Amino acid sequence: MTDVRVVLADDHPVVRAGLAALLSSLPGIEVVGVAATGREAIREVVTTHPDVAVLDLQMPDLDGFAATRELARTAPDVAVLVLTMFEDDDSVFAAMRAGARGYLVKGAEQEEIARAIRAVAAGEAIFGPGVARRVLSFFSAPPAPAADPFPDLTTREREILNLLASGLSNSAIGTHLGLASKTVANNVSTIFTKLSVADRATAIIQARNAGLGDL
Repeated sequence: MTDVRVVLADDHPVVRAGLAALLSSLPGIEVVGVAATGREAIREVVTTHPDVAVLDLQMPDLDGFAATRELARTAPDVAVLVLTMFEDDDSVFAAMRAGARGYLVKGAEQEEIARAIRAVAAGEAIFGPGVARRVLSFFSAPPAPAADPFPDLTTREREILNLLASGLSNSAIGTHLGLASKTVANNVSTIFTKLSVADRATAIIQARNAGLGDL
């Protein structure tokens, strides 16, 4: 079985040396390059063509997020595994959006790191237990309700705007809602003011763009 070739990037010399020694001791994994900055990591990846780049997020010159984005562009076949101290939602999802295939928090067990490296090299996505819970929680949460496009309108005004967008005249809207034509006209005038429009056509366009017009 061919060894998984790895480039390791971390700005702390002791951590970098320790990780390099650890990874080199694992069967089936070969460390082919080490780097202290994001730019060095990109250079090592371009030079050595590894299977996996293990990146810290906080690095000088070019941080792990930017390095991940650059590797996704210049070396898309190289899987990025983030190994960092940060496990907040912003860091996790920013790394994923940048193109990381895996995310582990420093302090992970040796076997967990080895398994993650082999998994991302095989094209899988993998996350440490705490990170995985965050990811699953994010995707299992109910979607946030859509923002109200016309928060200033009353329920009645929204009903009238919906009928207006359906192409009904004031008299037809009055018949539909059981209102006097003058009451409808007054409401339409108020709607125009709240929508900051000058005429019926513009109000209809805004309403239809917001999904109204369902008679």
